[in-house]
Amino acid sequence: MVTTLAAFVSSRDRCSVGLSCHSEVAFMDKKTVVLRELVHTWPFPLLSFQQLLQECAHCSRALLQERPSTESMQAVILGLTARLHTPETEAGTQPLCRKHALRVLDMTGLLDDGVEQDPGTMSMWDCTAAVARTCIAQQQGGTADPGPAPIPVEVRVDLRVNRASYSFLREALRSSVGSPLRLCCRDLRAEDLPMRNTVALLQLLDAGCLRRVDLRFNNLGLRGLSVIIPHVARFQHLASLRLHYVHGDSRQPSVDGEDNFRYFLAQMGRFTCLRELSMGSSLLSGRLDQLLSTLQSPLESLELAFCALLPEDLRFLARSPHAVHLKKLDLSGNDLSGSQLEPFQGLLQAAAATLLHLELTECQLADTQLLATLPVLTRCTSLRYLGLYGNPLSMAGLKELLRDSVVQAELRTVVHPFPVDCYEGLPWPPPASVLLEASINEEKFARVEAELHQLLLASGRAHVLWTTDIYGRLAADYFSL
Repeated sequence: MVTTLAAFVSSRDRCSVGLSCHSEVAFMDKKTVVLRELVHTWPFPLLSFQQLLQECAHCSRALLQERPSTESMQAVILGLTARLHTPETEAGTQPLCRKHALRVLDMTGLLDDGVEQDPGTMSMWDCTAAVARTCIAQQQGGTADPGPAPIPVEVRVDLRVNRASYSFLREALRSSVGSPLRLCCRDLRAEDLPMRNTVALLQLLDAGCLRRVDLRFNNLGLRGLSVIIPHVARFQHLASLRLHYVHGDSRQPSVDGEDNFRYFLAQMGRFTCLRELSMGSSLLSGRLDQLLSTLQSPLESLELAFCALLPEDLRFLARSPHAVHLKKLDLSGNDLSGSQLEPFQGLLQAAAATLLHLELTECQLADTQLLATLPVLTRCTSLRYLGLYGNPLSMAGLKELLRDSVVQAELRTVVHPFPVDCYEGLPWPPPASVLLEASINEEKFARVEAELHQLLLASGRAHVLWTTDIYGRLAADYFSL
């Protein structure tokens, strides 16, 4: 029989500290019996795994950066299910614990599976499925279980849904209405989901809980987005909206496309709490002013990757109220090498005081453009992350960047390209596709890495990561900045 909570604590303070330590160990080391019992008998109104799984004081493990095991996640679900079927007077072993019934189980903030997933870990996709099935099972088994109604528990989750998981997630959301296990979605990510299914899910979500909507690979176009956006705009507390492939349909008459875009802009004006906007791979040439002028509050994160931005778009952004509030800016895939360079530098100047994360992957920045930008770039003294992968930079350019960035005391990560010196027979200027696909001379690059490392050591910045690995680290999330 598992050790009960009474063995861990003799006072309220010790209960809080002791349970935190035991939860960390149980969750990350697959002590599933202990973990299930902890959830089953938790004596406080809130159980948040994001709070519990902070860096361990004993071993400095960054527990939130470790993928939760399938066994641990299932143990949490089983413990919750057992709790819902246990009378309140049996839920705890101490009089103190009985007075503090669990009201909220917060499972948000657990690391997603990223690019690859270990077979022994549970991705957020699997976590969504497990929570959804528990909601359905609880509702189906509720009428057959006599006795007083269980104390309702709000389960806060980040939901991931695609075509395969849509049906049972929709059923779970329906089942949680009026159920003791109430599903509350904080972040919704829908991938490759038909428009009607996306709308159906949005209609089932609690408007007071949702903070992010992320629609990926849906290729909605303006016509589809004009159908979905009013359902998103009802979430008045929404802080992050991530959309992709927002552009006109060439099969539509242009007047219809313009009407859809104006309707989209009108709906965007309804958001009062929006702080992050991502419009990756959307055709926004010459239209950024129309989009950003509709927003009621300044953005703190703006992602405009592969949006074919024009100089006037960058000039408008630099003059807008958004620039002086930006913490994260992603301009990847926009050519900044020609007439866009000067307005881009103006934008950096405007955002220098607040910018923490700057992504410039595949922006056609060669040494000449980088060196011209360094005086402005180094004024971003709070910058923590700089992404330059896929740009035609030489070793000399990288060394100059490394030397000048010594004034950026907060800088922790630089994702740089393979220097053009390490390729053989590059066309000039080299297209991004060549830099991404062509073979490099491994011996030359090994010497480059060694030299960069020595320069970092000599400048006392061995803690700064200079890497070409764009997949090794998850991109900084706006809510973690």
